[in-house]
Amino acid sequence: MGERFDAVVAEAELRLAEYQIPGASIGILSGGEARYAGLGVTSAENPLPVDEDTLFQAGSITKTLTATAALRLSQSGALELDVPVRTYLPELRLADGEVAAQITMRDLLTHGGGFAGDLFDDLGWGDDALTRIVARVQETPQLTPLRAVWSYNNAGFYVAGRVLEIVTGSTYEEVVRELVLDEALFFPWEVMTRRFAVGHVTEDERIQVTSTWAVPRTAAAAGGLVAGTRTLLRYARMHLEDSSLAPMQEPVLPILEDEWMGLAWFVKEGGGSRIVEHGGTTSGQCAWLTFVPEHGLALAVLTNHARGHALIGHVRERALAEYAGVEPWSPTARELTRAELEEYAGTYEAYASWVRLRLEDGRLVLAVESKGGFPKPDSPAPPAPPPAAVEFTGDDAFYVPEGPMRNQRGRILRDDDGRIEWLRFGYRIHRRG
Repeated sequence: MGERFDAVVAEAELRLAEYQIPGASIGILSGGEARYAGLGVTSAENPLPVDEDTLFQAGSITKTLTATAALRLSQSGALELDVPVRTYLPELRLADGEVAAQITMRDLLTHGGGFAGDLFDDLGWGDDALTRIVARVQETPQLTPLRAVWSYNNAGFYVAGRVLEIVTGSTYEEVVRELVLDEALFFPWEVMTRRFAVGHVTEDERIQVTSTWAVPRTAAAAGGLVAGTRTLLRYARMHLEDSSLAPMQEPVLPILEDEWMGLAWFVKEGGGSRIVEHGGTTSGQCAWLTFVPEHGLALAVLTNHARGHALIGHVRERALAEYAGVEPWSPTARELTRAELEEYAGTYEAYASWVRLRLEDGRLVLAVESKGGFPKPDSPAPPAPPPAAVEFTGDDAFYVPEGPMRNQRGRILRDDDGRIEWLRFGYRIHRRG
């Protein structure tokens, strides 16, 4: 395992410097053995070395813990995944009343609800946080019919977390610790006495510590986990070894040609193997957890910069190649006419962001702009990634070939008459303006 692991770490060191990321933690589980590497420092302002127990924000990897708890409650008979959520939460209100009456836990856990999900607010650290934010989910508009179009939905996991509380009579955090991961940390006061990383952004070519740290308790079920790579590999080992959790890895909703949504896990095909994974993004921190059941392989990467997913992409590719023989994704770009490119150009808007496509020197250039609103509605937008040229791989499918958004993929979605209706990028659907 030594040479392969050293190759992955060398890749990470290279990308740490390239993207100017202060610190990263890497863990690989293979053949039952775990290896770890800590790179860089926890903070550009108050630096401490990173190791496998340094705590980072795991962000949306938390969603898989929420789904794991739901599946275990389902298997014990305490929860049904395919009955209306109102069976447990009769007061549920959504913008579309029919969707509110029909939506199930499985819909929530697979992002099939069809309503805008990037609703964030800090409503305090009391045990009523989820109750209060769920009462506001109806503020987000219904974008598509139930189960019709896949689009990432944080708010759906608030509702799912609240259902777990109702079914068990416990807080969300207690449910996760009892049913999934007893060492899971969620609260700032649990973290502050240990070594932890802070987030960073680059603005005006200067690395800056982000001004906010804690993920609000309202978002705990969607992204509140704080963990080191040792803890994440322990969690991954559970999913590799516990056959009762295998249903989470079964495809439910299609996303791209080779990617589907399982029960909270993203499921992909690569080199003849099933790859199961999820990432996380918070204020200046990026995380990733990948496992390949066929090879008994798991990879955990934690970073403390908003550009962390660029590093993660390279490290993930190298680890999958070294340990599972999965070659890096290498699409063939398709040449489009100017008229075809002009059809795509324009502004596309989601609940919390814009995507703009403009024609420049015969290529489409993509720019992403956040509206802000995390962790509170009045939180300013983080610095935008630099605009990037895109390449098309097929009908209405494109990707970013280089830069901080490297290999992020998008798709144009059309209505029944063939007109462009949505652009999916960053896993959200954006309506054409």
